[in-house]
Amino acid sequence: MSTPRTDSPTVAPAARGPRWHRLPVVSQLRQSIGLQRGMLIAGLVLSGIFLLTALFAPILAPYGFAQLRDADGTFGAQQPPSATHLLGTTVGGYDVLSRVIWGSRTAFLVIVTAIVLSIVVGVLLGLVSGYLGGWLDRVLVVLADAIYAFPSLLLAIVMAIVISGGQSGLWPGVLAAAISITVIFIPQYFRVVRSEVVRIKAEAFVESARVIGAPTIRIMGRHVLRNSTRTLPLIVTLNASEAILTLAGLGFLGFGIEPSSAAEWGYDLNKALSDVTSGIWWTSLFPGLAIVLVVLGLTLVGESLNDLADPRLRTRRAADQEPPEDLGATTFYPTDGGATR
Repeated sequence: MSTPRTDSPTVAPAARGPRWHRLPVVSQLRQSIGLQRGMLIAGLVLSGIFLLTALFAPILAPYGFAQLRDADGTFGAQQPPSATHLLGTTVGGYDVLSRVIWGSRTAFLVIVTAIVLSIVVGVLLGLVSGYLGGWLDRVLVVLADAIYAFPSLLLAIVMAIVISGGQSGLWPGVLAAAISITVIFIPQYFRVVRSEVVRIKAEAFVESARVIGAPTIRIMGRHVLRNSTRTLPLIVTLNASEAILTLAGLGFLGFGIEPSSAAEWGYDLNKALSDVTSGIWWTSLFPGLAIVLVVLGLTLVGESLNDLADPRLRTRRAADQEPPEDLGATTFYPTDGGATR
């Protein structure tokens, strides 16, 4: 009887660990193993570089996104990489490095705005639809399916034309692009939240809240909503990469932000198409590489979190770690013949 009392306080604190181990990113890193951990770390590094570049763009960029000259004169068009312009200049005479750095800030603003709007609208509609049901639920489901059936880029183009006429300044352009992407993302959040609400509202704790006379708004906000949004971080990371691609597609097709108002990677790629056939590679390589690396980083984070949320992975990991724990317990805490049985 002394062995369980001795073993229990030794193992329990190690299993819980300090509080910072339970932080979202740290918790997922501790759960990941092998190649999955490498993918998650690589995704976090790429996403962190993108975030830091967007936040400190005015400090990192050597020139402004629309700057065409300095104290020595005009930059010149299609200049190759040099000490003055590390990544060369574009056909319009802009510094490529500065456009790439400032473009990260534009992409970051669009991602944050689009995801916040999508979560607010999609979660609210999913909560109301799943909990109340009835004709409202049927109408919202049909509308979500109809929107989801449209090609995402085509729907974004139509919304960009309706909202801003195709092109606009920085904040109007960011809002137009974000709202265009929001229309695509709302059905995804709506579906996920609605399915969780339909499942949770039949649980015993929700029924108990109804029995004691709790108001419907209180039940929906405090009990149902809190338990139906746990999978949203997985969708957010995947939608962030899709938002980058949609924004780049709008800019590439000429429905993005004007170059004098903000830097945008898709627009720069569109203007660099004619340079490729002339052997001028730097105007298209670096904006395209920025899109690829950011989308890759966000996708790696999203896929890794999605795998870690799979209960089969947690079961397999626990099964892999169980024999060493049993062996350690037998070695350090032997009993009267229990180790030989």
